[in-house]
Amino acid sequence: MLGGLTSQRRTPDQPGVECATVRVPLDHRDPMGQSIKIALNRVRGSVSRDHNHLGTLLVNPGGPGASGRELAEYVAAALPASLADRYDVIGFDPRGVGRSEPSLRCVDPEVYYAPPRPDHVPRTAADERTLVGRAKDYAQRCGNLWAWLLPHLTSENAVRDLDVIRQALGEERISYLGYSYGTYLGALYATMFPTHVKRLVLDSSVDPGAVWYDANLAQNRAFDKRHRAFLAWTAANRSVYKLGRTLKQTTFAWYTMRSRLRERPAGGIVGPSELDDIFTVGGYSDAVWPQLAGAWAAYVRKGKVDGLVRAYRQHAANDAESENGYAVYLGVQCRDAAWPRDWARWRSDMTELHRKAPFMTWPNAWYNAPCAFWSVPGGTPPQVKGSSKLPPILMLQSRLDAATPYSGARNMAKLLPTAHMVVDPGGNHGISLAGNACIDRYLARYLTDGTLPRATTCPAMPGPRPAERMSAAGSGRLTEILVRRR
Repeated sequence: MLGGLTSQRRTPDQPGVECATVRVPLDHRDPMGQSIKIALNRVRGSVSRDHNHLGTLLVNPGGPGASGRELAEYVAAALPASLADRYDVIGFDPRGVGRSEPSLRCVDPEVYYAPPRPDHVPRTAADERTLVGRAKDYAQRCGNLWAWLLPHLTSENAVRDLDVIRQALGEERISYLGYSYGTYLGALYATMFPTHVKRLVLDSSVDPGAVWYDANLAQNRAFDKRHRAFLAWTAANRSVYKLGRTLKQTTFAWYTMRSRLRERPAGGIVGPSELDDIFTVGGYSDAVWPQLAGAWAAYVRKGKVDGLVRAYRQHAANDAESENGYAVYLGVQCRDAAWPRDWARWRSDMTELHRKAPFMTWPNAWYNAPCAFWSVPGGTPPQVKGSSKLPPILMLQSRLDAATPYSGARNMAKLLPTAHMVVDPGGNHGISLAGNACIDRYLARYLTDGTLPRATTCPAMPGPRPAERMSAAGSGRLTEILVRRR
């Protein structure tokens, strides 16, 4: 039956975690037509529904294209036990993702992403033609393989799928915790289904008015600032890394390393594009800064490539899972909204912005470039417009967030009259359940009884200490769940 849970089972290696699928319409305008499957998991709270149970908490890590199943287990483990016991935490793979059926893939990752790839930054017209050709090829392959599915990969359909999940669970209202792009889904759900919202947490919010070309331009500027913060931190720890005493010196050292890797990739693997991908992770969380600086220093000072190769394999190597995430990312973003179809517009915008923000501009352009050639043109994105009758909404945001800049979160807050934002002055992306006790205290209280804090700020977490390896504590695992791979 459409919308009913099927194949509900416990996973043998993860006691207490149940898995299921739910059928949803491929086209919600034709509910009796073709259907597809959405994969779910549930971590049940131990408190009985008859004894102060708080209902269902759905979670989404963003993307688009990210699986929510691992996040459900993470959230259930990271919440205070007394609170987690009172919720059933639900993760889901949005349409096209992970264990949902069909699961979208467009290329063989071992071939298409084989390192070293062409340099993100074109130096000649021939370089640019090569990179444009890769973007066209990717778009064509997706269009050939998934012509029947691509028109229906939209954020609006994902939100309607979310409400089918609610109905299948037998819930009148749901609570929701969304990170990054997941905040857009949450805000759209509150717009489209306001009477079914119980509690809503938006962590690291996108700008709903910049969907999606302009949002990426804003990212380019923000990631460049965040990368400069990392370079300044490296200079401040010059006694450990010896890469320069000033921001100017470490900036020169980093871009010199990048040029060297173009001529001779580290280990035959890490060229300039792979280097960009590795260090992009530092824009999401400063917990990885010690690892990145250590690998950089070992390469520059000692000629050792192991650290860079290891960081690439940990943070940036592409496999079938990351290819699935990328294919859905493009499927949703390219379809959600109109993109420039004239490559000359892209070239002009990126050339100008690269002069001011060289770290991310061209890498991000090529990441999204298939949208210029996508087989299904972008549509008109649904508008976020919250009602004053919605329950209180908790927003959590880093002021220096690169992936979802603070200015965009402020725009989101203006569209949600019942929202209250708490700001962390740091720069990490995804700040709840990541080690900030103040943020987590406000989150727990809100999820318990719906109470919003009076405060509008929380202290930032202490900055990273110089070391060779990233600490396993703090925001490390959450960052791995949230970060998109290129």
